[in-house]
Amino acid sequence: MQKHKIGLDVGDVRIGVAVSDLLGIAANPKETYVRAKGDPEKDIAYFVEYAKREDADAFVVGLPVNMDGTEGDRAAITREFGERLKEASGLDVFYQDERLTTVSAERMLISANVRREKRKQVIDKLAATLILQSFLDAR
Repeated sequence: MQKHKIGLDVGDVRIGVAVSDLLGIAANPKETYVRAKGDPEKDIAYFVEYAKREDADAFVVGLPVNMDGTEGDRAAITREFGERLKEASGLDVFYQDERLTTVSAERMLISANVRREKRKQVIDKLAATLILQSFLDAR
């Protein structure tokens, strides 16, 4: 039986979260997690527990690749987060190119006439949804 996949848009301050349906067809926005300042282990522990609650078998982490396809400092930080998550949870961690997902999420919200204050609250989980949906569509 299929299990859920958890999509993450990892930022310095917030992490957008999305979860797939059991069929692996649709990604659904769930929450915007505010990171624990100076305590990355608390962030990791939160997502290990989150995966258990959601009965997930994998994480899909958005990888911030440069426009020319190279990986910079931000991608290295994201990969480090993913490796710590994999080690702590025992689950697979997949990386999905996230180029322009935040831009796409912002455009979607603007076109839906969502006010700036509200956009700030939902943009990370919408970006996570786009990352996870791209991963699901590619499979």
